[in-house]
Amino acid sequence: MKIGFFDSGIGGITVLYHALRLLPKENYVYYADTLHVPYGEKSKNDVKKYVFEAVEFISQQNIKALVIACNTATSVVAKELRDKYSFPIIGIEPAVKPAIIKEQERGTRVLVLATNLTLKEDKFNKLVTRLDNEHIVDGLALPGLVGFAEKFEFNENVVLPYLKSQLTSYKLDQYGTVVLGCTHFPFYKDMLKKLLPKTVDIIDGGIGTAENLKRILEKTNQVNDGIGEIEYYISGTKVKNEQTLNQYAKLFERLSKL
Repeated sequence: MKIGFFDSGIGGITVLYHALRLLPKENYVYYADTLHVPYGEKSKNDVKKYVFEAVEFISQQNIKALVIACNTATSVVAKELRDKYSFPIIGIEPAVKPAIIKEQERGTRVLVLATNLTLKEDKFNKLVTRLDNEHIVDGLALPGLVGFAEKFEFNENVVLPYLKSQLTSYKLDQYGTVVLGCTHFPFYKDMLKKLLPKTVDIIDGGIGTAENLKRILEKTNQVNDGIGEIEYYISGTKVKNEQTLNQYAKLFERLSKL
């Protein structure tokens, strides 16, 4: 059986990258809902509709677990998905908790970079309210990064000016941790490092999500000795185009160098 991965686009590949390192012999189905990306700028009801349609398709691909490798989708619909399907569903959320714990001790602030919908969702705000007793968390939506990633745009001359313009009003030296709250954003970790003080840590939830997947499969004795195959689907259509497959391969190469 396979492991399903779902994202609004290619961002979930940043999580799949960690899963492949931990579970290299599993077989995977990766579903990018590229026809409807970006989710972060859509209404909550639209996102629910898109996710349910996608997951219904993925559920028919002989999967034993599903990773919702999209912060926005996790915050909007993960609970309802778990109520409907019997296989394990592993979501991802911004790594706010470890960031707050660390920065409360250091006396510095936390900046969460995410999509508009993630930052507005009750799930995120309840998490921050519960943990952020000293009010050290700020949020910044960076929808432009999602657009760049979906165009496979990694040219610093294009992306850095955008990041600079979005961060210019923030006193960056007051932050100890920047949380990447969208799975598209780790593709740009190298560029963020150029703009942030060297003392700032950059973290995301991808590694923890992959570790949680591995833990669940081991607990239920479902770890396979497969061949590490990945099938890609774009909004329900299997990807066979060599150019697109090569672009995906280059994404893994990029992540390996960050």
